[in-house]
Amino acid sequence: MATVTLENIARSFNQVKVISDITFQVPDGEFWVLVGPSGCGKSTILRSIAGLDEITEGNLYFDRTLMNTIPARERDVAMVFQNYALYPHLTVAQNLSFGLKMRGINKSVITEKVEFVSQILDINHLLHRKPKDLSGGQQQRVALGRAIIRQPKVFLLDEPLSNLDAQLRDQTRTELKKLHNKVGITTIYVTHDQVEAMTLGDRIVVLDQGKIQQIGTPAQIYDNPVNRMVATFLGTPAMNIIPVTYHDGALWINQQQSLPLTPYWKEKIPPHNGQGWDLGIRPEYINVSIESDSSDNGIIAQIEVIEPLGKEILVGATIVDSEININLQLPMKWKGERFDRFKIEFSLDHSYIFEPISGNRI
Repeated sequence: MATVTLENIARSFNQVKVISDITFQVPDGEFWVLVGPSGCGKSTILRSIAGLDEITEGNLYFDRTLMNTIPARERDVAMVFQNYALYPHLTVAQNLSFGLKMRGINKSVITEKVEFVSQILDINHLLHRKPKDLSGGQQQRVALGRAIIRQPKVFLLDEPLSNLDAQLRDQTRTELKKLHNKVGITTIYVTHDQVEAMTLGDRIVVLDQGKIQQIGTPAQIYDNPVNRMVATFLGTPAMNIIPVTYHDGALWINQQQSLPLTPYWKEKIPPHNGQGWDLGIRPEYINVSIESDSSDNGIIAQIEVIEPLGKEILVGATIVDSEININLQLPMKWKGERFDRFKIEFSLDHSYIFEPISGNRI
């Protein structure tokens, strides 16, 4: 196991810089997740750590050893890809032991390691099967086992659950967390799924357009996003972003409904009439009238989409006389139908305000 340190890492392809100034340190034995939209550079970072992509700028260390010029085969890194890439003509046991045989490990040691890993992953009853006889979840566990059996310094996972169905993903995600607790290998996991990031990571690195946006624990990033991108990317359903305008101590929505500022926000927001801001509020902090109300008092929204999820209902609505769309998270007992109108209330105590252009949080 090793502490992985990235210092100002950059990677360019044909003079186009796809990642830049990537700096963070994964302590020995921790589980870190790189998350962000497609094309943000997270897989490039992972491949740079593995040695599959050359680092254009910056330094990579395992503990205190500079790894920039060390070939991939000598980095003692195990990587699991989205495609499990199992050898189809070999049994599960042979797939697990292949890497050890290539290294000339003693046969008795290999047998012992195969038994240990197969028990951890609950695939010991599958050792004589071939990949074509396995389910997707079983193949995924074999791929994990083939990486773990080497006992590498660093374990790299590039969206390994994306080929699984929803139920199996949930189950495998739990198993993966338990597995890490058992083996304690320094792990860096890449995903675009914010649920995986929030549930798996000791810490999360949020990326966008090749740059780090924020690093922190799941709770820190969810409760204190540094900018609009982070705020809207993490959380299901996504945080609502509502354009507002400051005027005489209040924020105005659509120049019709006002939200009086609390003393806290009066100190934070420059008192410039006509200044525009983006108000961010998560769906769970929007209060909704129990009964429909189409009066002109307060902020009125109209239901456009209803998504029952069993324990709760997700509602997509539009603020009346505007083009502002909002998402709400409501209990199942709440009753409403498409095109119904109701009052909504925003709590500024649970709101965020972002600069419209930069997206930075005030």
